[in-house]
Amino acid sequence: MKNTGKKRFIGVFTAAMLSAALLAGCSSGDAQPAETNSSTQQTQQTQATVSTDGSTSMEKVIGYLSEAYIEENKDTKVTYNPTGSGAGIQAVSEGRCDIGLSSRDLKEDEAKTLDATVIAIDGIAVVVNPANTAEDLSVEQIAKIYTGEISNWKDAGGSDGAVVVIGREAASGTRDGFESITKTKDKCKYNQELTSTGDVIQTVASNPNAIGYASLAAVKDTVKVLKVDGVAPSKETVQDGTYKIQRDFVMVTKKGEKLSDDAQKFFDFATGKSADALIEKAGAIPVVR
Repeated sequence: MKNTGKKRFIGVFTAAMLSAALLAGCSSGDAQPAETNSSTQQTQQTQATVSTDGSTSMEKVIGYLSEAYIEENKDTKVTYNPTGSGAGIQAVSEGRCDIGLSSRDLKEDEAKTLDATVIAIDGIAVVVNPANTAEDLSVEQIAKIYTGEISNWKDAGGSDGAVVVIGREAASGTRDGFESITKTKDKCKYNQELTSTGDVIQTVASNPNAIGYASLAAVKDTVKVLKVDGVAPSKETVQDGTYKIQRDFVMVTKKGEKLSDDAQKFFDFATGKSADALIEKAGAIPVVR
């Protein structure tokens, strides 16, 4: 009986020693990830950041530019805060970001303390069904169609038929641009509000009485592009300003203040000739340099 008790004691002692050894091993193993996390934090802290803030309409443009820039400059992060043009202008004015983004030109009072550099132009085409006989509308006529003052195509150069007004959803940057230029903001009477440019084009292509708008780069031959005040939209007419339904995409910086080296490097990249292909890929039109 005594020998049995001694064996049990030895077994318990041995198990306790093994448990202690295992716990010590776990404690040692737990320390390693902490060092790894610290190393990761140090890498993040040394990574340069260029902050941009503003226009939601410029999301694709700034997205393509920042992605390409980061690919070439892996030690730099470019952030984008989609707050709207006015908020972006205010943010750079107050020093809360490196570069403001605006899809409108600066107001007179803003231009006193800020500089605006146009990096791209958003050309917005007005499209109808190929069967529509209308060819050319004035900005005023387009505004009247979208606000319901003109409701039949016979009053706008087309055949007798009720106009079907197609547009984008309320959050769309293209809608914001179109309504700002035609001065129809909060006045449009849409028959359909669609969530993508592709849906607008497809819907207009399938309805002989429909009218819609879309970024010029996205237009397909399934719809007819109207002239506006006698000018057909093209890369050239948008760049020279003769096509009227367009707006500037602007980078805003503080007047008389230098950007950080990293922000300046990104600014130079975004405003350089090599950015043109990226801007067109994003659906906008590069400026003449």
